[in-house]
Amino acid sequence: MKSDFIIAVTQLAAERNLPKEVVVSAIEAAMVAAFKKDSNASGQQISVTLNPDSGIVKVDVLKTVVVEINDDQREISLTESQKIKSDAEIGDVIITETTEHAAGRIAAQTAKQVVAQKLRDAERVLVLEEYQDKEGDVFPALVQRVDPGVVLLEMGRAEVIMPTDEQSFGEKYRVSQRLKVVIQSVRDSSRGPEIIVSRASSILVKRLFELEVPEIYNGAIEIVDVSREAGSRTKVSVRPIQSGVDAVGSCVGFRGSRIQNVVNELNGEKIDIIEWKTDIKAYIAKALSPSDVVYVDLVEDEHLAIAVVPDRQLSLAIGKDGQNARLAAKLTGWTIDIKSDQEYERIPTPEPDEDIQDVESSDMSVEVPTQESESEQTTEELTEQSEGLVEVSDQVQDVQEIAEVIEEIEESVEESVEEEVEEEVEESESLIDVPDSVWDIPRRRRGETSNDGGLRFAEDIAEFSRGEKKDKTSKSGGNRSKNRKGKSKK
Repeated sequence: MKSDFIIAVTQLAAERNLPKEVVVSAIEAAMVAAFKKDSNASGQQISVTLNPDSGIVKVDVLKTVVVEINDDQREISLTESQKIKSDAEIGDVIITETTEHAAGRIAAQTAKQVVAQKLRDAERVLVLEEYQDKEGDVFPALVQRVDPGVVLLEMGRAEVIMPTDEQSFGEKYRVSQRLKVVIQSVRDSSRGPEIIVSRASSILVKRLFELEVPEIYNGAIEIVDVSREAGSRTKVSVRPIQSGVDAVGSCVGFRGSRIQNVVNELNGEKIDIIEWKTDIKAYIAKALSPSDVVYVDLVEDEHLAIAVVPDRQLSLAIGKDGQNARLAAKLTGWTIDIKSDQEYERIPTPEPDEDIQDVESSDMSVEVPTQESESEQTTEELTEQSEGLVEVSDQVQDVQEIAEVIEEIEESVEESVEEEVEEEVEESESLIDVPDSVWDIPRRRRGETSNDGGLRFAEDIAEFSRGEKKDKTSKSGGNRSKNRKGKSKK
């Protein structure tokens, strides 16, 4: 029947998730330390062998074969050693005594601390072998203890550390809380393997999308870059590798189901999915979402992008405390200067030459001539002014064209107003300006017919008034054509 000691060994191996041979080896080393403290074995070399089937501990006393004995507890002469082992030679280590001891309570208590230490050492070696090649991978973890500046978590058989700078802003951790963390680094220290995990890394967002979106895991969609301010907002740029795949739609999922799972894991952190573009202008415009970008101007030498947005969306493009602009700049790798469309239009142009400034100032100082000065102005003066205007015609050509367009619009408006007024006046005159001859109806004898163009009935009066209206309309049309010709000559 197995002893209680071996039952405890089996239980330890199961709890620590260690091979049984490793646990037995640790106990043997602990028993050596325990028996060395025994008064009967003081100063002797001890070897302990534990039988895993019976639970019997076998203690061997070892001595070294020497020519001259200096320490009889550790050394033996050649003659005496050959009595125990016939082929013994100088320098051999032989077993001089063998004692079988059942592992009792005293031996177990003595070896307890040594066993625990040996098991911890064995665990650390296995942990180092298991996780040293897993940097950047996501694992579930359980919060064990929350201390100021550090959170201790249990990740499988390992105890991992999450320092303050790797914690997500705004998250509150509690004991027994389950989290998904990404391994930042694995290193071996004097205290054993030290594993640093993170909840603030951009890699965590990337790995979570790989778990939620099969197209990313299979390689149909690639995550190009991730720009993150942990606990607040993240921008993820994606592009399709396989043709016909909607990269953004696949990451969002049906009714946002896929992206919502990632948001829930990150405790409500906002995530923007952006389609990656080869055109840097289009990529910058996409990166500044949710705002609309009117225009993007690049300054290649300074690696600067000037993004023009509608005036009402300027604050949306910049974001709270400049967050949206920062994330877009980090995502694209360009310095982004955001301006409203009105502000961009007010940017001063390069200063003109001095000659152009002199011409503009002289034009501003010319007084509007009166009718008397126009009559007194000589042909020579007009010629000189025309020559001066020709010299600057190229410089003020745009201004003159604008003035001509405005003048034509004003003339067309004036003509349309005049026509409407004249038509209204004509209609009113047609009603009240009836000639007196209408009322002078000559008397005719019975049987006479009216073939002289006279008026007999109301229809004749209406016909007469329509004829008068046509005559006036033709006259007014002639007057308007004359007015237009006069204005064009001027």
